[in-house]
Amino acid sequence: MEIFDNVVNTINSWVWSPALVILCLVAALYFSFGTRFVQIRRLRTMVKLLFSTDKKDKVGITSFQAFALALSGRVGTGNIVGVATAIGYGGPGAIVWMWIIAFFGAGSAFAEATLAQIYKENHNGQ
Repeated sequence: MEIFDNVVNTINSWVWSPALVILCLVAALYFSFGTRFVQIRRLRTMVKLLFSTDKKDKVGITSFQAFALALSGRVGTGNIVGVATAIGYGGPGAIVWMWIIAFFGAGSAFAEATLAQIYKENHNGQ
């Protein structure tokens, strides 16, 4: 059992290291600059499509339903507790850094959602 613990601790020290933070930050900057800051350029279009009721076909879900589904997958108990913990340890200044990383992370979230739409497949009519 001690060997298993050593293996898990070794993997844990590699994954949860400063390298992970740097990798996430580099990916966020890469996708933000790569998409020419789509999170700013297309903000008006995103809001317009979010509340549009123009649904031409009967298959699929509306834009708002897709937004609610994506939001439910991203926001969870860990995010809520994580924000409270960050404010508790870092003070109000932690909120500024969370906003900054969320802004740049929106570029990688856009790339992730775009790839999901490009490579989705129809399974048994769904």
